[in-house]
Amino acid sequence: MVRITRVHTGTGDDGETSLLDGTRVPKNHPRVSLYGTIDEVNSLIGVVRMELERMPGITRFHRPDEANHALGLVQQELFDIGGECSCPPDNIPEQIELVGMEECDRLISEMDMWLEELEPLESFILPTGSGPVAALHVARTVTRRAERDACALRDVNGESVRDEVIFYLNRLSDWLFVLGRWISMNTGEKEKLWTPLGKRKSKSEGF
Repeated sequence: MVRITRVHTGTGDDGETSLLDGTRVPKNHPRVSLYGTIDEVNSLIGVVRMELERMPGITRFHRPDEANHALGLVQQELFDIGGECSCPPDNIPEQIELVGMEECDRLISEMDMWLEELEPLESFILPTGSGPVAALHVARTVTRRAERDACALRDVNGESVRDEVIFYLNRLSDWLFVLGRWISMNTGEKEKLWTPLGKRKSKSEGF
């Protein structure tokens, strides 16, 4: 278990930071960018959970605990992945348990379960909606950035990222999108669809 007694250390004032094994690297190092973006996703999911608690339509949501539990589990797993990614690939502590295909497959199973309740899409969805749904759109796009950071790190000489990390991030972005649709359906929120320019009746339609 991690024990934190102090947050400020002053050791990062020179633009460097320490990886989990003590290796000093610049704060713009691709590995730091990756676990920083994963932390950003985790924080955004925290915003989603907060918005779920306070949204006006939550009284019509017949399974709020299901969404909250699923999001909380993902937050735990993002900490696991962030911890792994904060280590050089050849120096991951033995006590760190790595997220694997079991967790990746669970995301797929949950998506499939929610999709069974949803109508098929006839167009792209505009990234808007109630508090939790709009925050989920932001979270899914930042997750895609984390996935791109992971792919970029894999191309850096001497660096590597496990395939399962990229699998998880790839599936998580889709999972967040489907969860947003499922919450909209459960709260009676109408999704706003994209209408291509040539089919819009006026310039103001859909705003």
